[in-house]
Order: sequence, then structure tokens, then C-alpha cells
Amino acid sequence: MNTQPTLAKEGAATGNPGDSQSSDGLKAGLKNRHLSMIAIGGVIGAGLFGGSAAGIKAAGPGILLSYALVGTMVVFVMRMLGEMSVANPTSGSFSAHADRALGRWAGFSIGWLYWFFWVVVLAVEATMGADILNGWIPTVPQWAWALIVMVVLTVTNLGSVASYGEFEFWFAGIKVVAIAAFIVIGGLAIFGVLPGADTSAAGLSNLTEHGGFLPNGYGAILTGILMVVFSFMGSEIVTLAAGESSDPRRAVAKATNSVIWRVGIFYLGSILVVVSLVPWNDPSLEKDGSYVAALNSIGIPHAGQIMNVIILTAVLSCLNSGLYTASRMAHSLGRRGDAPKAFGRTNAKGVPTAAIIGSVIFGFVAVFFNYKWPDTVFAFLLNASGAIALFVWLVICFSQLRMRKIILRESPEKLLVKMWLFPYLTWATIAMIVFVLGYMLYNGGSAREQVLLSLLVAGLVVAIAIVRDRFGKSAEPADAVETAAKD
Repeated sequence: MNTQPTLAKEGAATGNPGDSQSSDGLKAGLKNRHLSMIAIGGVIGAGLFGGSAAGIKAAGPGILLSYALVGTMVVFVMRMLGEMSVANPTSGSFSAHADRALGRWAGFSIGWLYWFFWVVVLAVEATMGADILNGWIPTVPQWAWALIVMVVLTVTNLGSVASYGEFEFWFAGIKVVAIAAFIVIGGLAIFGVLPGADTSAAGLSNLTEHGGFLPNGYGAILTGILMVVFSFMGSEIVTLAAGESSDPRRAVAKATNSVIWRVGIFYLGSILVVVSLVPWNDPSLEKDGSYVAALNSIGIPHAGQIMNVIILTAVLSCLNSGLYTASRMAHSLGRRGDAPKAFGRTNAKGVPTAAIIGSVIFGFVAVFFNYKWPDTVFAFLLNASGAIALFVWLVICFSQLRMRKIILRESPEKLLVKMWLFPYLTWATIAMIVFVLGYMLYNGGSAREQVLLSLLVAGLVVAIAIVRDRFGKSAEPADAVETAAKD
């Protein structure tokens, strides 16, 4: 009797339109419009709005090259993930693929590391959102605002996957419209055709004046990479969410094919507008934030408050998606016997209640640490999760190297999305990621600390996985049991 999970049954939705429930108990409650907006909005995080000023200060207009290099790396990683996820859509996404391609230890390790990353992000985003809300309504303490936003979005996720999808549709929609409007308004100002705007200091000449395109030298491009790489985390969320749609293969293929223009427009397009409107060494970039400084430079009234509303929307979107993503990863781990069994169960609405509650409890604890011990305990959590995004991308690359052979051997007809120039671009992407990690170690400071602490946590999780597999009796993956029962 064959107990090896097949591609079609590895915890995935069936992928046939009209299916209302997948084999892992999750219901297909996400509509095409939800997934389209999740895919588009997934690349626009609060880090784009809040973190770009530091990158511009470090690299000048050359930060565009930093964004382009990281964006290219993300495009390649998403192409690899799309290849595997179209062949086998599953709510466990790359963790389930690593489980199959590299071994149980790999799926266990990267799944828990990814969960850890997002529950720490919950605390970061809740604190950021609370800070904005406290500025508007100071009578409510900051910790209370953090509690309120966490509770509201927890209730949303507990309702149904459609509730998450609807909230994310509108959150992401606001982000997309805001960035698109910023690019259009900024573009008109750059070419001097924006009615009523002071565009005397705006223009493409800002890219080469004030010390040149690379005022701090070529090495600043690498420094810029370290500052922007983590703002791209979130592109992979659509591959987890697709498992709860009626046609996951089509959703993943569409998201994978559109990642190039999403990165090009929202990252490169908006940053090009910023560095064209405002000289890279203008103090207002660091003082007000890059997007507020750009809007202020052309006389847009109330730019600060407008951006606060947009940033709050991005924060709530990240919170909403972070809780969803962490809970679905915990659910997948539970289904595969790598987490408490309760995490793998769903209620009548197809919602993994225990996985959501377990994830949000850790998020609440992290928020408490942020207010109680921000410079010790929370700083450790933050730095220990700092390089996990790169670890996830690295595992996706190695998984794809193995999964291509498995797909071709077992179900070649499912290879609908292919990584370009395989395996050369896969190995080139691996080299890029390893180089970034190496440069973080070489660069020193907080970057080195993030890599070292992230490696410490990763090493601990991998050790637990190996010991568990070798000496413990780990549960057989739920989907393998289902397949065995059918054989």
C-alpha cells in the first residue's frame, strides 16, 4: 500500500472550479477579486512607506538599483514558488513543498520559522498602527489601540475566510489606489504639467545632480539592498490563500505571471517619483518620510495626514494578512503532524480556529514585550526574525530544484508554470540570496546581529526537527493517511 502523498493530495484543494471544500478542511471562500487584490496588495507593505527614506539616504538615487536587484530576486523566487504551487496548490505552500522535496525536517523547520516571523510582525504592525491612532485620539492609550486593532482583526479572521478576503480586498485596494495616484500626480509634477503645483525643484535632473546617481559609491547599492530586502516579504501570501479558492491553479498562475509588473510599478515606479521630486540629500526625506516629503515638495496640502491614513491602511492590511498567513501555516503544520493536532482542525465554516487563536496569543505576548521590554526581549524577537525572509526564499529555491524532477516524473501535465532557464536561474538566485546573507554578516551592526540571531533560532528549530524525526515518533502527515486510505 502506497503511503507517499501524491501531488494531487498533498494537503491541497483539488483545484477544480466549483469545489467548496479542500481535503484539509478549509473552505473555498475566497473569490477571484479577493485573490487578485491579495496578490497585488501583498507586495505593498508598510515597509515601503516607512523604510524607503533610510535607503535613499544611504544610496541616493542609486537606491533604484537596490530595489531593482531585490525585485528581480523576488520575481525569480515567486516564479519558482508558482511552478510548485500551480502543480500542487496547498495552504502550506512552500512548507508543504519543502516537506515533499527536501524532507520532513525542512517542511517542519521553514513552516515554524515562517510562523514565528509573522507573529512577530503582528506585534510590530499593531504597535505602528496604535502610534498613528494615538496621535489622532490621544485620550485612548497606545497599548489600548494595539489591543483594539488586534482584537478586531482576530474576530474578522475567526468569522470566515471570506471575511478576511473582503477586509483585505478593501485594505489592499486603498493601498493600490494610493500608490497609483501618487505615481500619476508625481509624474505630472516631474514633467511640469501638474496644475497649481510648485514644480520648480522637481525633475529627472535630481537623479544625476547633488553628487551624481551614486553619490556614496557602488558599495551603497549593497547597503541599500539590506535596507529594502525585507519590505518585499508578503509576495508569497497569495500562494497560501489560493488553497481556499475555487480555482487555485488559475489564481496562482495569474499572480505569478503578474509579479513583474507589480514590483516594477509599485516599488520602482513610486521610488523613481520620490527621488525625482526631492533631492536625495534633502533633510525632509528623513524627517517627514519619503512619500510625505515628495507630496509636500509640490504643495499637496495635508500630505502628512493623507499618508498617515494610507500607512494605517497598510498596517491593518499587514496585520490582517499576517494573522491569516500565520494561522494557515500553523494549520498546515497541524495537518502534517508537525504542530498540535488542534491546529489542523477546522470548524463548520472551514476556519482553523485553534490555529488563529494560537497565533494571535503569541502576537499579544509580543506586543506586551514591546511595551514592557522593548530594548531587550522584543529586540531579540525582532532581530531573531530579521533574516527569516531570506531563509524562506532559499528553501523555495532548493525545493524547486527537487520538485521539478518529482513533477516531471509523476504528473508532467501539471507543469503549467515553469521557472525560466532552469536550473541556471535557480542556482543564480540561490547565489544572490547567499551573497546578501554574507554581506549582512560582513557589513556588521544590526544586519550582522539579525543574521546571527536568525541563524541561532533556525538552528534550534532544525535541531528539534531532526531529533524529532530520528528519535521521536512523529505523526504521519494527515494527507498521506488520506491517500493511503484510498489506495
